[in-house]
Amino acid sequence: MSRMDRYHNNESDKKEKSNLFSRRKLNQKDQKTTDYEDDQDSYYYDQRNEQEDLTNRWQQQENRTSAPSAPTSKPPKKRKKKKHRLFRFILKLLVLLVAYSGISFVFGQRVAKKEGGQQQNETFHGFSSSSGDNNILLLGSDSREGENSRADAVMVLQLDGPAKKPKLISFMRDTLVTIPDVGETKLNAAYAYGGAELVRKTLSQNFGIESKYYTTVDFHSFEKVIDTLFPNGVYIDAEKDMSKNLEVSIKKGPQNMDGLTLLQYARFRMDEEGDFGRVRRQQQVINGIFSEMKNPITLFKLPYAAGKVMGYAGTDLSMMFLTKNIPSLLKGAKGVDRLSVPVEDSWYYGTTYDGASVLVVDNDMNRQALQEFLEK
Repeated sequence: MSRMDRYHNNESDKKEKSNLFSRRKLNQKDQKTTDYEDDQDSYYYDQRNEQEDLTNRWQQQENRTSAPSAPTSKPPKKRKKKKHRLFRFILKLLVLLVAYSGISFVFGQRVAKKEGGQQQNETFHGFSSSSGDNNILLLGSDSREGENSRADAVMVLQLDGPAKKPKLISFMRDTLVTIPDVGETKLNAAYAYGGAELVRKTLSQNFGIESKYYTTVDFHSFEKVIDTLFPNGVYIDAEKDMSKNLEVSIKKGPQNMDGLTLLQYARFRMDEEGDFGRVRRQQQVINGIFSEMKNPITLFKLPYAAGKVMGYAGTDLSMMFLTKNIPSLLKGAKGVDRLSVPVEDSWYYGTTYDGASVLVVDNDMNRQALQEFLEK
């Protein structure tokens, strides 16, 4: 090989080495650039993450701080406010109703006293029944001044029994009973001998039924009470034509009866049924009175009328007891459960030592019937 060729070869090798070295340097530089860019990217990535974390924490803190005033907490407050307003409205309404009822009741009593219709209250030692019910002894009489008359109607009304609706028991006035300290005679004589208290004792001894309260109404007062409560009369479907020994004639069929007509209808017994028919009609009258309670106008006037009844009648009933049993009274508008004593097949006709006709009854059978009726 010539010297010139060797020189060229050497020069060629040097160039190659130089190119290789340059490429290496370039690669190293590129690598450094890439590493630097990677480091930069990583740095900015970490910075963004930290910034996002800080932002999230700040937002969470803001949410916790502003939570009480958030919109979602407002509706419950509004509901509470609405409940409070409703409660206050109901409370005010109840106060107004109580005030109206009390004033109307007292006013009704005063009107009755001015009209001279008040009966003298009696001594009455009432008892609740064994089941805790407070029965009301209802007595109707045609008493006149200076007379001790017999009871024309003897009833027991239950308002607060298990059924929570009115239950009415009528006793035949000709039923033969043993009157304490008097002896055997008609039931209606007990009122003449010892007033409402002796009637209570007689019913308790013979039939095992107790009464906590009493109410006595004479017939003149009955008319006024009916006309006060029901200016348009009480709806009654009369069983038959009636006129004998009545102050007004009554035609058969449905009609509205004023106080006088209603009284005549309840007292009539001049037919073949005698006292049985009269007791049935008395129960029909009581049921008709309760049915009139469906009229809103009647309910509005009830406190005044109740006061007037208390003014005309002799009674120990309290306004509190009547108020407590208003739901029971309203249920009576749909109908009153009724029972007549003596019950069917528990009696026969007899005569007293002085020749008076009486109903001789099976007391045990009637006691059982009474218990079953009141427990329904």
